[in-house]
Amino acid sequence: MASLATHFSAFLFLFPLGTRRLLCSFSLYLKNPSLYRSRIWYFSQPKWKNFDFYALLIALPIASFSHLFLFLAFTGHPTYRFSFLQQSVVVFLFWVLAILIVSREICDLFPIPENFVFIFASVTFLIEFLMNGKGITGLGGVAYELLGELTLVCAACCLYLSIRPTAFFAEFLLSCGLVMKGTWVLQVGLSLYTDPFGLKGCEKISISPVPGKNDLKCALEGDRLRGMAVVNLVFIGHLIVVLMVSFGLFGLLCRNPSMRCGEVSKPLLAELESESMLMRPLPEFDIE
Repeated sequence: MASLATHFSAFLFLFPLGTRRLLCSFSLYLKNPSLYRSRIWYFSQPKWKNFDFYALLIALPIASFSHLFLFLAFTGHPTYRFSFLQQSVVVFLFWVLAILIVSREICDLFPIPENFVFIFASVTFLIEFLMNGKGITGLGGVAYELLGELTLVCAACCLYLSIRPTAFFAEFLLSCGLVMKGTWVLQVGLSLYTDPFGLKGCEKISISPVPGKNDLKCALEGDRLRGMAVVNLVFIGHLIVVLMVSFGLFGLLCRNPSMRCGEVSKPLLAELESESMLMRPLPEFDIE
């Protein structure tokens, strides 16, 4: 079960996250490409600049328990009721991921390996993919399949970054994937769950008495086929716009260093400085 509010909430979570990762990763890479290393989260100094992360720490458990409450209070078909529990589990896993990130940042006695956090993020995205668009078929299923493909891209990038954290292209794909997921999940909510922004000749999704058969009701078969073509075309449009904006942002940061992200967190600076010292050449001595 889903609604426009659910999709808009996901947009508010994914789009700023992906945009911030793009900006911070570009800034860090342009500062010194040879020392670039991806981060599970780009913390900044002073700490108040990380208000978006701390807002997620508060908002994610609230969203998870809200879905859990709907699961307990819903009296409809068990299939629809179980979907609330699935959404609650996915949001809860992302909250656990946020806790691992902040624990790694503040805990010095028992540091959590960053590759482990990346692997956990990859598994979380895979679980989200498995629970994506359950019970929706036909035209609606096409839209959710595209969303699932973006989720797989994010999972693959996280897994690759756990092995090679210096792979800038994987960070770029992950950041663009998060931005794309944010814009596309909002597009899916508008197209499938509203009449003003819906597909021509089709009504918004309604609960079907037969579980697993939720789809848009199209008056004619031609309307359904046209709708599928429009969904794929709009997805390509989203992809082109996101890539163009990303390349434009990279070029803008290249020309204007003052627009780059400010200071990163102290652990990151310390690690970069240590790596820089290790890479400095040893002084040459003349042998007489």
